[in-house]
Amino acid sequence: METEYIIPKEFKSAVDGKCPRCRIGDMFEGPLFTFKSRKMRTHCPHCNLKFEKEPGYFYVAMYVSYAFVVAELIAACVATYVITGQLESPWVYLTTALAAAFIMSPFNYRYSRVVLLYWMTPSFKYRPDLYAEQKSV
Repeated sequence: METEYIIPKEFKSAVDGKCPRCRIGDMFEGPLFTFKSRKMRTHCPHCNLKFEKEPGYFYVAMYVSYAFVVAELIAACVATYVITGQLESPWVYLTTALAAAFIMSPFNYRYSRVVLLYWMTPSFKYRPDLYAEQKSV
């Protein structure tokens, strides 16, 4: 009798930091806001996919992270204006922008790499056979 399994959704797998090829192995050592969260594995523990496709590959993730930071800073400054209604003091906005950038840096580091691997690298396509292999064992 063939066992039924549900293929994980691409977005959920990306948010969970799973391997883009098998969607089982974790790309990072620990949860998002821990000291181990910055440690990215070199290979997927399940399918042995090498995450760094070539030397310097993750430099592209800096540009993705830059886009994240710009969006976060705009949102933080708009929220500051809505909450305080103050336009005169640049120090309020500078403090808010620096705090937002500092607090969101683990998120930006992790998810800029996830976005790069999932949606900007066509050679790392999902292979359902690897997921089915794990679930049938």
